[in-house]
Amino acid sequence: MSPTPPARRLRLGLPRRMFSQVLLMQLAIAAGVTVLATGLFLAPLSNQLDDQAMRRALAIAQTTAEQPQIAADLKSTSPSVTGPVQVEAERIRKATKAEYVVIMNTKGVRWSHTDPKQIGGIVSTDPARALAGEEVMEIDEGTLGRSARGKVPLRDSDGDIIGAVSVGIAYDSVRARLIHAIPGLLAYAGGALAVGALAAWLISRRVQRQTRDLAFSDISALLAEREAMLHGIREGVVALDRGGRIRLLNDEARRLLGIGDEAVGRSLDEALGEGRTADVLAGRVTGTDLLTVRGQRVLIANRMPTDDGGAVATLRDRTELEQLGRELDSTRGLIDALRAQDHEHANRMHTLLGLLELEMYDDAVDFVGEVVGDHRATAEQVTEKIEDPLLAALLVGKATVAAERAVALWISDRTRLPDRLIDPRGIVTVVGNLVDNALDAVAGTPHARVEVELRAEGRTAVLRVRDTGPGIPAEHRELVFTEGWSTKKPPAHGKRGIGLSLVRRLAERQGGSATVTEAVGGGAEFTVVLPEALTGPDLQPALTVPSAGEDTARNAVEEESS
Repeated sequence: MSPTPPARRLRLGLPRRMFSQVLLMQLAIAAGVTVLATGLFLAPLSNQLDDQAMRRALAIAQTTAEQPQIAADLKSTSPSVTGPVQVEAERIRKATKAEYVVIMNTKGVRWSHTDPKQIGGIVSTDPARALAGEEVMEIDEGTLGRSARGKVPLRDSDGDIIGAVSVGIAYDSVRARLIHAIPGLLAYAGGALAVGALAAWLISRRVQRQTRDLAFSDISALLAEREAMLHGIREGVVALDRGGRIRLLNDEARRLLGIGDEAVGRSLDEALGEGRTADVLAGRVTGTDLLTVRGQRVLIANRMPTDDGGAVATLRDRTELEQLGRELDSTRGLIDALRAQDHEHANRMHTLLGLLELEMYDDAVDFVGEVVGDHRATAEQVTEKIEDPLLAALLVGKATVAAERAVALWISDRTRLPDRLIDPRGIVTVVGNLVDNALDAVAGTPHARVEVELRAEGRTAVLRVRDTGPGIPAEHRELVFTEGWSTKKPPAHGKRGIGLSLVRRLAERQGGSATVTEAVGGGAEFTVVLPEALTGPDLQPALTVPSAGEDTARNAVEEESS
């Protein structure tokens, strides 16, 4: 025989769904508040009814004691069932519906009572306070049971106390009034509870829709997963509320934007400062895969609105990719230049071979000398005016590229730059980018020419590059320095519009500037001013090792166009 399966135990507890739990908790709160309010109302109600009964008894006693005939009859007659005091007291009792009206003398002997047998007897409770001239309100036990009582002194026409009047209101009537009030009170409490239950149900339904009927454990798991995902992914995540204030930053976003927890709760302009990065994250610049630069980093940003009016923006670090892409573009440009030089070299070799085969040896010597002399003259012209070897080598190479593209690259007669540069690589980056932009602008135009001017003014370096191209319209002269803005087709590795932006950032970081104007005779003229770019005449330039971020950003500028 198979063993009998154990009976399943009934498990009691809260339901799993948030909707049910919230509803039960709100119903329990509403019921508890209703019961508490009802109890708090009943407690003072009972005291209030007691007070009203005692005051009513006191008022009847005062009215009775004010009748002068009762005082006169008390003095002139003896206690009797048919006496005038008993007759008048019973009339008052029946008229006021009091439980009893007792009139006594100063010794406590009753002249009236509801029970005729008690007439002539001593009262059951001490009348000393009333006989002493004090008005008394109390709830006490007597011969007729528990009652609400009022006692006042009885005075004769001379104002002397000759007795007291005691009036009682049956306590059962007070309790009956309280019990009579309870059903109405419970009806109000039930109505309030019903309204509270309806409100609880509506609120719970709203919570159910907003939480998609998840259980508390599911929400806790989702929050844990969200935290792990936000802090584990290698993309920056910035969450904004409907007012544009930052409400969440993951670790990567803090690193890429260079901000910390103090930015949470602040607007983007306050946290990041005015600029393209804040405009992109705030949605003032629209599009997908928007390019922006933050510090030394090239970032790609995307923004997605949320149902509550806020937004979530993601950031990807593209700095290294831009560097590799620029290097790829540089390599391709170098290969094209070498291919052109190889073709030209082959033509020269064929010419030289023909001269030798024709035994025109003198002409061959002159031909070789002319070719070598041209290259030497170009190199000597550059090195005479630019003493820094890195910058001179750059311009010699650019002159060769320009010649292959049928562009004349001139070094201005005003160029004078001593070998005192503090950061030669930074200036090489700036000049190389500006010259490449100029070559691209004039390529294919008649009488194409690019002029480079580099000079030192004390410790300030002034760099100018002029071209004879179409120039830049006045309305675009600031846009060319904006990240992502370009008039050229993007390269194979991605996007353009970074070079001139980083050139300006490099200049502004050193306290300088980068501007563009119209050149004399047409075309564009870019001017970069770099204060403190040179050492003093008696100082040697220090060897600077750029940080990884600076080196990456500078390489990202090379081969870039506006």
